[in-house]
Amino acid sequence: MSDTPFPSSARVVIVGGGVMGVGLAYHLAHEGWGPEVVLLEKAELTSGSTWHAAGQITHSTSSFGLGKCVDYNIGLYAGGLKAETGQAVTWHGCGSFRLAYTTDEMDWLRHTLSVGRSLGFNIELVGKDRIAELHPFYNLDGVLGALHTPDDGHVDPSGVTMAMAAGARKLGVRVIRRCRATNITQAPTGEWHVETDEGTITCEHVVNAGGTYARQMGEWSGLQLPMTSMTHHYFVTENVPEFKNLERELPVIRDDRLVSGYIRMEQQRGLIGIYEKENPNTVWEDHCPWEAENELFAADYDRIMPWLENAMSRMPIFAELGITREVHGAISHPPDGNPLIGPAPGVRNYWCCCGTQIGIGWGPGLTRELARWMVHGTADISMRDYDPRRFGRYAKKDWQVIKAKEDYCLRHEIPFPHFNRLAGRPIKTSGIYETLKDKGAVHEEVYGWERPRWFARDDVEQRDHYSFRRTSVHDIVAGECRAIRETAGVMDISSFAKIEIAGADAATFLDGMVANRLPSKDGRIILTHLLNHRGRIEAEVTIVRLAENWFYLTCAAFFEQRVMDWLTRHIPEGSDVTLHNQSSEYGALALQGPNARDILRQLTETDLSNAAFPWLTSQDIALAGQSVQAMRMSYAGELGWEMHMPMAHLAPVYTALCQAGVAHGLTDTGSFAMNTLRMEKMFKGAGELTNEVTLPEADVMRFARLDKEYLGVEATRKSAAQAEDGMMPWVCSYLEIEPDGINDGHGGEAVLLAGKVVGSTASVAYGHTIGKILAFAYVRPHANVAGTEIDVVIAGEPRKGRILTAPAYDPESHRPRTDG
Repeated sequence: MSDTPFPSSARVVIVGGGVMGVGLAYHLAHEGWGPEVVLLEKAELTSGSTWHAAGQITHSTSSFGLGKCVDYNIGLYAGGLKAETGQAVTWHGCGSFRLAYTTDEMDWLRHTLSVGRSLGFNIELVGKDRIAELHPFYNLDGVLGALHTPDDGHVDPSGVTMAMAAGARKLGVRVIRRCRATNITQAPTGEWHVETDEGTITCEHVVNAGGTYARQMGEWSGLQLPMTSMTHHYFVTENVPEFKNLERELPVIRDDRLVSGYIRMEQQRGLIGIYEKENPNTVWEDHCPWEAENELFAADYDRIMPWLENAMSRMPIFAELGITREVHGAISHPPDGNPLIGPAPGVRNYWCCCGTQIGIGWGPGLTRELARWMVHGTADISMRDYDPRRFGRYAKKDWQVIKAKEDYCLRHEIPFPHFNRLAGRPIKTSGIYETLKDKGAVHEEVYGWERPRWFARDDVEQRDHYSFRRTSVHDIVAGECRAIRETAGVMDISSFAKIEIAGADAATFLDGMVANRLPSKDGRIILTHLLNHRGRIEAEVTIVRLAENWFYLTCAAFFEQRVMDWLTRHIPEGSDVTLHNQSSEYGALALQGPNARDILRQLTETDLSNAAFPWLTSQDIALAGQSVQAMRMSYAGELGWEMHMPMAHLAPVYTALCQAGVAHGLTDTGSFAMNTLRMEKMFKGAGELTNEVTLPEADVMRFARLDKEYLGVEATRKSAAQAEDGMMPWVCSYLEIEPDGINDGHGGEAVLLAGKVVGSTASVAYGHTIGKILAFAYVRPHANVAGTEIDVVIAGEPRKGRILTAPAYDPESHRPRTDG
């Protein structure tokens, strides 16, 4: 409620007054938009999920980007917010332990330690003696060690939110309580109308920060925002006599195995939080009631009793105490556990700030990045994992519930590398999915598609084998890599996004959108990048010129909606440009290896020689009687073709290739092998080419031109000049690292020069062809000198390495151009 007149317009309207909505208002104000922001809350601030949060936050994260957010949040809670606003947030800087009972858990902690080292965290791996010294009441039977993060703590969720609201108000944000939004629609002009029970506000940007209401709010605007409300318990005990005379607060204990949650002090009482690993509970699957306010549910002891009993066993001093408070409230869970932070799919200036299961731990840092995205056009950390456009139309409500339940049960499981979430699958399959599955394929899901990872052979079971160390899959992937390098490999790449761009103005439009020069002749192929006005990378794409104003664009599956939205947004009004998304209509195969030409020759009359079919060109050919667009290119750096075709043609073409390939050693291959091979060829991928970096920083200027005009060119020229002067903040470096035969690294590890952190790895893989670990890392420019010896902290220990400036395999790239 407010004493001033209800506003009829604003630049931004944020709907939702929890920690996410208020956090965004606070950070938009700090980016200069304060007086132009209105925040609406239907009840009182924090009255949804925020008020009942336990309020913990930890540096224990294996995500580099999220780690940056967490570190910012802790600094904000520990003093910055109170100093700015004068409002207390009741910060308890007690530190925390994450316990390990198994070798796998210890390996997880060692990897987290490596990531924390790259971020400069105060973090250490400790044994039972140190745990017992700082927390003498915890039963450590079976514990092998713990990750100690001394700067962690917990905070009052309402205090934090109210303090950010106070900071936002001081900078001009208008917060209107007891005002419920009832509809959000977009006018033909592009403006948004936010209807409320007090009146309608017209705005340029609208933000859905609706928490448990966010999904149904999205439906007002025809949007499908995947998330489901799950309920979570925590309990507060009676006063604990042993706490009465403590000189300092005990660290928070995170016990993922036995408690599946956390245990800490709550003043003189105990607090136990539990994420049960079976029979999770959903609420409000169809509709969260608008009258809900400070809503809690009756405790379900039957559901959580095994873990509650374990908690009492781990903290025997709680065992005879009563429970004085039961908190059983709803929290939003997206299908993959990551929040929805960024643009909603298919519309302009509708922003998501919702689906956050850990609002206090993640919220301020992520809302700061969203504010930067809205104001400046891009965030300063990679937003790939949080972009709402990572889900497609396949994310229907029933599927959302299945995946949210899966995510809840995984909340306190080990986040193994390449963890494969299997519930609710398959969703989208190619024409050869069942065939490949029968041949041993272990699939992964990318933007709803099933894509083969590797193929079970040599009596290795056809399932995911999880570890932070090498598994039996290591040797299988080695065999797939060897086949591509020595004979030939075929892979189903149907998951690629495939977009046709046509019209009288198509060439002019595309030329102004991409950094490379467009193909000058029909059938030519380029690799290029879409940039924003800050010169940061929106996506890497491949473009084929089919005719003068007819182009075929492909990119990684994840970027399908993002690229469609980006291109659509920038088509000039009145231009003759049409986009046709063919991603589901077309399948694709990659055939790569020295025998690829010999295999194809048995199935087509087309001349496949260099003279007739040069490298980086495309032709429509008849292959095994089917029409195929064959593109001579290879992500593995070998002689090869990608073949795109109507999905109905995929099965007969694949069958013919397999029959023709028997005499030539043709092998089915998956994405694990392709990732290794691209690393050997120094080909950068999505982990390197993010919204955080410019083309010079990513060291991909060979795919760009500075002598043409395109979106982002001025920023690219500026970054290139900084590169010349040695003034870039970082640069993508290529590393060779000594293997130990056990652990090859997983990304995010610290890179050290003379014992000091100079960067962090982005992608890491073992190069089977060359017998070394290879990595891309963003490092300080002074460290990126050929031959420089560095250390990379893998599994918590430094490993010797050196800087390379040419591909470890076939540095002159002779093999893909092989003639014959």
